[in-house]
Amino acid sequence: MPLRSGDEYLSSLRDDRRVYILGQRVEDVTAHPVLGVSARHSALEFELAQDPALTDLTTASLDTTGETVSRYYQLPRTPEDLLRRRELIDYGSQVGLSMPLFIKAIGSDCLNALHVVCAAVDDKCGTSYSARVADYRALAAGADLALAGAITDVKGDRSKRPSEQAHPDYYVHIAERRADGIVLAGAKTNITAAPYANEFIVLPTRAMGPGDDNYAVACAVPANAPGITVIARPDSAKNQFDFPLSSRHYHIEGTIIFDQVFVPWERVFLAGEWQFAGALANTFATWHRFTGLAYKGPGADLLLGMAQLIAEYNGVASASHIRAKIVGLIQYAESIRVFSRAAAREAEFHAGLACPNALLANMGKYYFASGYHDAVRAVQEIAGGAVVTAPSSRDYNHPDLHDHIDRLFGGAPGVSAEDRLRVLKLIMDMTASEYAGNWFLATLHGEGSLEAQRLSMYRQYDVQRCVALARQAAGIKDK
Repeated sequence: MPLRSGDEYLSSLRDDRRVYILGQRVEDVTAHPVLGVSARHSALEFELAQDPALTDLTTASLDTTGETVSRYYQLPRTPEDLLRRRELIDYGSQVGLSMPLFIKAIGSDCLNALHVVCAAVDDKCGTSYSARVADYRALAAGADLALAGAITDVKGDRSKRPSEQAHPDYYVHIAERRADGIVLAGAKTNITAAPYANEFIVLPTRAMGPGDDNYAVACAVPANAPGITVIARPDSAKNQFDFPLSSRHYHIEGTIIFDQVFVPWERVFLAGEWQFAGALANTFATWHRFTGLAYKGPGADLLLGMAQLIAEYNGVASASHIRAKIVGLIQYAESIRVFSRAAAREAEFHAGLACPNALLANMGKYYFASGYHDAVRAVQEIAGGAVVTAPSSRDYNHPDLHDHIDRLFGGAPGVSAEDRLRVLKLIMDMTASEYAGNWFLATLHGEGSLEAQRLSMYRQYDVQRCVALARQAAGIKDK
């Protein structure tokens, strides 16, 4: 089957799935005023693959069949494969005006993590999960599916393990084992693109312990499978003048409810092997943080571009304190790309895959997440309060107000009021709107919290080598 077009992807979403937003059942997500924008944004991923000039970037050969498929479904074997994957994600984020396309990246992060960990499960437990993962990868690649990663559980009391919860459905779990498959119950939340993915890849969200067997589950489920309901996060339609980014390019997250959902065994990749749940969650996190590093560069570039543009429009671009902030934004943008390239070039090899360097991926994700608020603050300082107080498009277009606004809101010589308003609205949308608030939180917690990166960095770095160096320098003899 050839790579799908954007229209073919959108048509595949008209499949009687159960999706709700703001208390209303959505009959067709592609026609909805909010979800349709997100679906069309995701369709850009498919449209890029139709461009002959981008074939070398967007496609690759699948190991098992040799067919040409989306690069996302390639098994990365070399650091160069990882660099090309990074480049594709970066380019897609540029096309999305800083919003990543995401509709295959996260799902394929899941598949790559499963490839690595299922090999270890098979080796220890005598299972055949690796073959199932390979078969599913071929299926997803051949059908050119849009995959969402369903990782985060609703969790309940976070001081307790899954099996200790007062309510068994706080974590997705195996409610029943049958001869032909398993039955899932529970919910996953904060799931990017849940309303408009073709399938969900379910993974454990954390390490498990004895008694958590039924919570150690990984599998693939169609989005329209009986028993699945998606509740999309609230949002509303926007006009392009006042919201130049979020009126065209954004993702909607959702909560996926699994109400006795049947999954056949050939789509099950972990079913009770709780000792491997933590390894699977951590391996996915490394892949997903690498994805985060790849898509954040264009967003940092846009912050930088907005800051420079409004400084020029305001006539202050040559001021030393403005240039200092611009230089800080340059450092922020380029450092993100340095980390992402280094994580690919210093790849680690597991189960025949070239995997992103875990330490560098975690360091890079920590850098961009911890520095994002400072980068936004620099843009806001340069732009000034008009970012949130400037007249709206309705005011600007009102016959009683237009001439006044046009006369009063110009900037440096040659800068029209309309152009200055447009860049102010862009800055508002990216730094001070509801969309911006969602993005602030997503930057902190997407790909894992800052604390998760701190823990990972501590575990992955050879601290004891440094301790030995300190002992040597201090003249302390080994006992």
